[in-house]
Amino acid sequence: MKLISFAVPCYNSQDYMRKCINSLLIGGDDVEIIIVNDGSSDSTLSIAEEYARDYPDIVSVVDKENGGHGSGVNAGLARAGGLYYKVVDSDDWLDGQALTELLSVIKTHLQDDSLPDLYITNFVYDRVFDNTRHVSSYESKFPVRKFCDWKKVGRFRRSHMLLMHALLYKRDKLLESCTVLPEHTFYVDNLFAYKPLPLMQSIFYLDVNLYHYFIGRSDQSVNRNNFIKRYAQQIRVMKMMVDSYKWDEIKRLPGGLRKYMWHALQVIMMNTIYFTAAVDEPERRAALRDLWAHIKGSDRKLYKKLRNRSYATFVNYMPWWLRRSVMDLGYKILCKKVKLG
Repeated sequence: MKLISFAVPCYNSQDYMRKCINSLLIGGDDVEIIIVNDGSSDSTLSIAEEYARDYPDIVSVVDKENGGHGSGVNAGLARAGGLYYKVVDSDDWLDGQALTELLSVIKTHLQDDSLPDLYITNFVYDRVFDNTRHVSSYESKFPVRKFCDWKKVGRFRRSHMLLMHALLYKRDKLLESCTVLPEHTFYVDNLFAYKPLPLMQSIFYLDVNLYHYFIGRSDQSVNRNNFIKRYAQQIRVMKMMVDSYKWDEIKRLPGGLRKYMWHALQVIMMNTIYFTAAVDEPERRAALRDLWAHIKGSDRKLYKKLRNRSYATFVNYMPWWLRRSVMDLGYKILCKKVKLG
């Protein structure tokens, strides 16, 4: 039985994918590694096939037409057979000691018939510009190395989120959530770290620095210029998040989960507003009006909350130029804090 299915979406990843895959191979026969070649034009596919030949019981390859990161996540999940499912981007990697410890914990829980729906681990931003790092941990949010439910979850501050890098979903629960990510769209990790959460009723937080997130390539989605350029894709993801659950459904969730879901919506809405308003263009103004209209049409109660009682409220009624300046300053402070830029 495979304990974890790792999906590695790859697009022209020949220069860095080996480090990622080698870090996953430390899991041995307890894991499966699904390399998804997303229509690459370099040597990505041949490298993936090389690993599949060398490790036929661990590595498999999905070769598909280009569909974007979300398409790769979907394809990996469709192929996965492990108890848990985790996405590892091809330019990132896992810490070997932390992975070994995680697998040991899963084996213990499997023997005790106490497997949680969701494992949460720390992740690390590795910033190549100045060789610094920032660890995102959750000690103040979840009981450490204990089972818990959402009632015992602490409050998240504005700069802190449950990101894809921290999450290890039980595969059958993830499938039950019907989370399908859009193709040719960046920032789908926002949806992946939001929609499945109400299905994850039991949680285990393991305080190890498992996932290492590479910060340094100019083509990365978190690069500010790229985020500003791809604002329409962020709007697409925000609409899907809003459509996932009505406000009345969110209100019925356990206290800690209800607060977190509301927190996540506010944070992603703030990001969406910022990167749309970063340039003053008629089409961007129209796109933001359309987003608000979509939210209002989807769920009037949620619209009123986001519009008038959220983190975004203080910028909603500012002049466009002032909104841009205020949010640009806030984003720079955040980037400095978590070493994003």
